[in-house]
Amino acid sequence: MTAAAESPLVSFYGGTTRDDEGRWLQEIRQWPDERLEYTHDYIQWMFPLRERSQFNSGAPVLDEAAIAVFLHDAGLRAELFESLKRMLVFYGLEWHEGAVRRTERFAERAGEWVAAGHHNHLRITRILKCLTLLGLADEARAFFNCLSAVYEEERGKARPGISAVTFRFWSDALRG
Repeated sequence: MTAAAESPLVSFYGGTTRDDEGRWLQEIRQWPDERLEYTHDYIQWMFPLRERSQFNSGAPVLDEAAIAVFLHDAGLRAELFESLKRMLVFYGLEWHEGAVRRTERFAERAGEWVAAGHHNHLRITRILKCLTLLGLADEARAFFNCLSAVYEEERGKARPGISAVTFRFWSDALRG
């Protein structure tokens, strides 16, 4: 068995193993928004990176072999896309015809993340970077384009909910 086939992240996305807390990917995607907001140890499994998380040091990290498996397995990328769509709903957004747009719940949901220094800004950086690394760069760009519009609106406010520093992190994340 190859190292990539043994990767807990590949197995998690392949639906053959649970995360380190015993949760299936499909189960996490079905959580209500409130649980996604207040649980902090799932995002590292849903959107893995090469770097170890300071918030969940037990979560596995991507290596080159696992990245290669994602890049060559359309089924894994489709599952990653489903994870993106779930998080878009969480943010009051949706995937529509190759783009990300606001939903009727945007104002309600934006209150949970369009706030200076909010932990969801780190999650968004992680999502963008993960998508780019694992073969969904176009989807990452579509998400970023929507975030850019939100950022532009916030920039004009006396107390913007998204800082220039955060926006730079999001932009940099598109490079993987």
